[in-house]
Amino acid sequence: MGENKPKISLMAHDVQLLFPVLFLVGIGVVMVYSASSAIARESYGNSYLFLKKQAIFALAGAAILIVCRFVPYRWYRPLTYPLLILVLALLAAVHYPGLGFEAGGSTRWLHLGPVTFQPSELARLVLILYLAYSMDRKQGQIKAFSIGYVPHMFVLAMFSVLIITQPDFGSVVILATITWIMLFVGGVRIIYLVITVLMLLPAAYYMLIHAAYRLKRLMSFLDPWQYPTGEGYQIIHSMMAFGTGGLWGTGVGKGYQKLFYLPEPHTDFIFSVIGEELGLVGVVIILGLYGVILWRGIGIARNASDTYGSFLALGLTVGILLQVCVNTAVALGLLPTKGLTLPFLSYGGTSLLVNMAAIGILMNISSTGRRTIVTKRRRGHAAQ
Repeated sequence: MGENKPKISLMAHDVQLLFPVLFLVGIGVVMVYSASSAIARESYGNSYLFLKKQAIFALAGAAILIVCRFVPYRWYRPLTYPLLILVLALLAAVHYPGLGFEAGGSTRWLHLGPVTFQPSELARLVLILYLAYSMDRKQGQIKAFSIGYVPHMFVLAMFSVLIITQPDFGSVVILATITWIMLFVGGVRIIYLVITVLMLLPAAYYMLIHAAYRLKRLMSFLDPWQYPTGEGYQIIHSMMAFGTGGLWGTGVGKGYQKLFYLPEPHTDFIFSVIGEELGLVGVVIILGLYGVILWRGIGIARNASDTYGSFLALGLTVGILLQVCVNTAVALGLLPTKGLTLPFLSYGGTSLLVNMAAIGILMNISSTGRRTIVTKRRRGHAAQ
């Protein structure tokens, strides 16, 4: 009897994807405490405040990852449009007095009873689900302007209008880039996509010059040392953190810039704290872990059992890695400052939970793809 029981293989759970994610989450909990303890003690009288919250987020994220790992990814197909309507409603509710929560000059958070979350993070996941579902259904007509291009751009526009008015320009750029890449890979005519970019450039320029804070960010990005106490303050102290870290870093908990010099050290600029306390070696390890996630994500997309799974895996992988690219580039002074978190590392419940859900879905696609490959091989051997 015991010999007939199916054996559970670790590879069925794609440990090559799971371990880097868990490692990053563990590092994130430690670094959130290191980056936030002084601020939490000064502002709230409890140096462990953000540590406790991040640990709870990490446990909740692990639970969501497990659930999404075992929920067949095809079950999301009939939920696509209900989820789309729900997220649009949540994004609109952010602007409703009493529900929207303002912080740092932006109204990006939503209060629903005791729960506070950021709908734009959920919007990224739902947009990917929609694009994967829609592109899979329309594969035979994906090159048609009215079928393969217009509906997807219309949905992106609805998301963008609701998010840009928060304002959150960085999230809109991420959503637009994800959409562009998925449509390009899906087979939409490149001329449509190129014309879209050319048409959006004047709009982006208009939004830049008519928003004083965005213009200041651009000027400080070009030469932060001209604005050492203003818009260039964050970039300067971020680069100072990396410079202080050197090769091996100052050691966990021994960083200096997080002590009320570097703004938002446990959220937007946690990569700078890592650079100071773990040095170049720590930075390379972190980027290497993200590289493994990219490698596995692309592999899962290529080996998915159907086009829906392939598109979904691609979108989820691109969504995570775009955040990594933008956040790290901002911390290194390669891009103007944006309010985007570093996946699995930055403090924040919504970002961590959504990204853990994305990893769970990727693992389910991977498992389904592996079973399909094994089944085909067995049928091939049987035929021989």
